[in-house]
Formats: sequence, C-alpha cells, structure tokens
Amino acid sequence: MADPSSHSQQVQLFSHPWLERFTVITPVGFAITWAVLTPLLAWLAWGSATTMQAIGLGIGGLMFWAIFEYSLHRWAFHWKPKNKLMQSFVYIMHGNHHDVPNDPLRNLMPPIASIPITGSVWLVFLALFGIAGTWAFVGFIIGYIIYDMLHYACHQWPMKSRIWLPFKKHHMRHHYGAKDGNYAISALFLDTIMRSRVTSLKPAK
Repeated sequence: MADPSSHSQQVQLFSHPWLERFTVITPVGFAITWAVLTPLLAWLAWGSATTMQAIGLGIGGLMFWAIFEYSLHRWAFHWKPKNKLMQSFVYIMHGNHHDVPNDPLRNLMPPIASIPITGSVWLVFLALFGIAGTWAFVGFIIGYIIYDMLHYACHQWPMKSRIWLPFKKHHMRHHYGAKDGNYAISALFLDTIMRSRVTSLKPAK
C-alpha cells in the first residue's frame, strides 16, 4: 500500500482513508507483491506436469492473457452501463485513470483488484486442467506483470527507443485521441485484428 495523500494529482475514490489506501500502489509494492506470489504459484504447481507440459501450459496462459487484457479493457473497463451503481464501479476500476492518467500511484493495478480478477482465472484453469492448470496461471500472471509494468512505463517514462516508443504512442492515442480504440497495452496486434486501432491523436468526431 501507499499513502494516498502522496498522489501527484489525486482523485479520491473513497472518503474513508483506509479504503483509499487499498486503491493505490507504488512500483516497489507491486514488485514485492508479485515477486512473492509468482514463485509461490510455481511451487504449488511443481510436480503436477512434465517439463514440456508445464512449458506448454505456461505459453498457453501467456497467450490467453493477451486476449484477456484486450477484452477486459475494451468491454469491462470501457463499459457504459445505465445503472448508476455500475457506473460508479466502472469509474472506480478504470474511469478515474482517464480523468488523471499520470497519477503514479494508479498506473499499476492494486492487489485489491488484481488478485480477485486473476484469482477467478486461476479457478477456471484448475477446473480445466487440475492442479497442472497452475502452470497456465503462472504464464497468465507473467503476461499480467509485463502488461502492468508496460502500462506504468507508458505513463511515467520517456520510452524513446525504437522498441518501446510504439507502445507509448499506441497507448497515448487511447488516452488523448479516440478513447474507443487502442485497447491493447502489450499485444498491440490485437487492435489491428479487432479493427480498433487508432493512428492519430486527433479525437474521433
């Protein structure tokens, strides 16, 4: 957790200070959380599959992450419900990020949101593959970590190299161009496949 009063551009989501603390996280807090949980998951899965099976499941989980990332961002985080309660939920989950996109304490998903979301996927993998499904979940989590670190970098770092600049441009067009496009953060090709790619910073009319 982090002190929510240290926001550079704070949007307060909850009036209770302890609830508010759970909505923010520092890069160090993010790194510690997943540096502990990811090896623990691998330990839990150890011995449940052969080496090749574990690698295959891990790669499958990583690929599934790309689809999950795009789908969650496009159809859940940018959902426009008519119900006011659900509107508040969407705002807490993602809408506040568009209001204050460069708040360093909200450029990474806090565990209060990431653990329940990813945990539900783990249950699905366990139902499909048994305990060996944890290897697919490890791949999924690696994809998630790459995504969230990349998202943080897009907002907080220059990313001027030929490798990283395309990611930053792609995401900045989502924020400052047409918000209904460029939903992918790490698997940019999905926006091309799904015909949601935005190539201009000019907002769509």
